[in-house]
Amino acid sequence: MGLHSDSISTKSHLQILKSTALIGGSSIVNVGFSIVRNKAMAVLLGPEGVGLMGLYSATADIGHTLAGLGLNASGVRQIAEAAGTSDADRIARTATALRRISMVLGLVGALLMACLAAPIARLTFGDDRHAAAVLLLSVVIFFQVMSGGQAALLQGMRDIASLARINVLGAFFSTVISIPIIYFFGERGIAASLVCVAATTLATSWWFSRKIRINSCRLSLQELRNEAAGLLRLGFIFMISGFLTFGSAYAIRIIVLNHEGIAAAGLYQAAWALGGLYAGFILQAMGTDFYPRLTAVATDNPECNRLVNEQTQVSLLLAGPGLLATLTLAPLVMRLFYSPEFSAAVDLLRWICLGMMLRIVAWPIGFIILAKGAQKIFFWTEVAATVVHVGLAWLFVTTFGAVGPGLAFFGLYVWHSLLIYWIARRYTEFRWSATNRRLILMYLPLSGLVFVSFQFLPLWQATALGSLTTVATGLYSLKTLVELVPPEVLPRAIRPWVLRST
Repeated sequence: MGLHSDSISTKSHLQILKSTALIGGSSIVNVGFSIVRNKAMAVLLGPEGVGLMGLYSATADIGHTLAGLGLNASGVRQIAEAAGTSDADRIARTATALRRISMVLGLVGALLMACLAAPIARLTFGDDRHAAAVLLLSVVIFFQVMSGGQAALLQGMRDIASLARINVLGAFFSTVISIPIIYFFGERGIAASLVCVAATTLATSWWFSRKIRINSCRLSLQELRNEAAGLLRLGFIFMISGFLTFGSAYAIRIIVLNHEGIAAAGLYQAAWALGGLYAGFILQAMGTDFYPRLTAVATDNPECNRLVNEQTQVSLLLAGPGLLATLTLAPLVMRLFYSPEFSAAVDLLRWICLGMMLRIVAWPIGFIILAKGAQKIFFWTEVAATVVHVGLAWLFVTTFGAVGPGLAFFGLYVWHSLLIYWIARRYTEFRWSATNRRLILMYLPLSGLVFVSFQFLPLWQATALGSLTTVATGLYSLKTLVELVPPEVLPRAIRPWVLRST
């Protein structure tokens, strides 16, 4: 029994690392494109233009979330469940309904946003000057809803390789399209660049999703209604969740804009993008592969808890050193990705990194609620998180200024991590494994130590401490990760070292 359990655990760790490597490998390429793209935007637009781009993106995200009605997330869950039973006809029905409903919702959402362009512009910016840009964003919504349906099919079928390719192509097109448009048109070209990028994302998602072999399926109107009812019933909860998430991001940008100005909104946009850059590929891999796997065993609480602990372990080992490095090298990272004009965002970036460390710990647990379809619990935890996040942002921005959003994000995850752990203990009797308790007690205090050192020590001493901590934890994480997988899957060059060290 013990050998069987170890074998299952090894395979699970290997699956987590494979999916993370695929998404992570694409994210590394994305980082390269991000350096070029962000640097160009910083030089061409400055903090004010970057802030404007962030507001446009936040507006489009809210529109996409409302128009999509959570269809992409519910589609992933429905297709993953069907794939778990190997029911080809059920997969075909869900996939066909998903594509048709996505088109309808995309069109309706785009038309509604086009009609409301002027009121949305006044709500966001206080006047009608940006109404034409908001009108263009309605096209973004149509493309995003359509591509979301295609991506849901790929994710539900766990075609991680195709999703990784879409990420890489998306980063490539975003760079080669947006930079020339901004170069020639400046701020006036921001909305148009977002439209072009969304169009290429739709094209690439369609290209890869059409390669998935699905039985031909003719749905009657009644069958389509039945499929739609199942997708939209669950999707509505996901839509509310997405609206609360993107709505809070939108609200926080408006708070910063009103209290600190458009330049401060640009600093926040820059710090937010960099704070989530490294952790983002781990969180993305978690949602891409881990969520469907967890959904497939959602009725088995011990198995759910085991998978969550394994995902938490791998995520901490991968994310911990990277976030410590970002904490340490924040000024260099800000200059590399943006420009000296953004140096005021360094402290904001460090606060966001602290919050991201807690987010890495809390996110795997939250997927238990999603996988089990506990809609009421999921809804109220999202409502509570939004209220806490926006409330803290308002309080801290008015009290501490431009660094306030970072403080709010950290405070949110202090509170949310405790809440989600308490819920999981009551719901599935979840407990962190002894290994995860050690990792949490290592990475969280070390992150706090590095952060505090920059507040009280000379810069060179704090940098030396942070660098030493990053290297030490990086070596520890590397050694632990290679021990989690069979030696035969490792490159031949390092197998002797692994065998000697185990």
